[in-house]
Amino acid sequence: MHKKSLRETIKEITNNHLLEENGLVMGQCLTAVGWVGGTLPELHEKDGMVDISMADVAGGGVAVGAALAGRKPMYVIRYRGFNWYNSVSIINYAAKSKELWDVPCSIFVRSIAMEGGIGPVAGSSHHSLYYRMPGITIVSPMTPKEYIKVYNDFMNSDGVFYISEHRKSYDMIEDMEDILNPNPDITLFAISITRFSAIEASNLAKKLNISVNVVHIYNIKPLSFSESAINSLINSKYGGIVLDDDYVNGIAKSIAHDLNHLTNKKVNCIGLEDKTAGFHCKVDNLPPDAKKIIEFIGNIIK
Repeated sequence: MHKKSLRETIKEITNNHLLEENGLVMGQCLTAVGWVGGTLPELHEKDGMVDISMADVAGGGVAVGAALAGRKPMYVIRYRGFNWYNSVSIINYAAKSKELWDVPCSIFVRSIAMEGGIGPVAGSSHHSLYYRMPGITIVSPMTPKEYIKVYNDFMNSDGVFYISEHRKSYDMIEDMEDILNPNPDITLFAISITRFSAIEASNLAKKLNISVNVVHIYNIKPLSFSESAINSLINSKYGGIVLDDDYVNGIAKSIAHDLNHLTNKKVNCIGLEDKTAGFHCKVDNLPPDAKKIIEFIGNIIK
């Protein structure tokens, strides 16, 4: 039996959304340049696949209008940093519409991250932009199972869903389970693409006789933790670390604060450095990899 990748899963969900659910898909250059990493079916405007203006500040408003018409649009933002331009209509209108006027404005925002040689605006996972605003659900699915659940939750709601995707997850097939050893040295709470680095770091740590647990976070807002995740942190000798593909002065520190209050354990953060990325590898700003995580853990233990 062929197991579908996340790429194939998103494509299948989108096809169904257009042809069976009378939905819309909106964004820039959807029907060209690889069909958004192969995640879109080869459909066109007559089917509901709408290429919109290249004016970055306009797309969110167009998607809001479609949502008010009840079409439950998928709004595709090809490069995550473009949320600096697109977020205004979504978080200041769509996310507040039901609370203020009892008028649902349901949008599925596919916000796609990547980094590495793409400059100061387009890259990384700027989900903290949306985090502080009320009326929005933020999720970061990295596996087919997680994405299917997120889409079903969206279709069963009338809210605004911000989907924090990452291109490096599109080949993912298998589920990702928490790594929970008894009495670990430290517990990692990982978001987005750092989940892969956290697993690698946990495996590397074994060779150093360090026990590292990993808790995967994909429901970011509202945020909740399983009892086993909290117990892992309570039982961790050196506390925890929140990992993110965003600047730490946002979601990462907020989650670390919540975990500290829940457990009274010290929780650190690793994310993007506080600097602007350039277009060359020597001036990039990349999420923490396994090596950096291991070095950080080593400094804590010392």
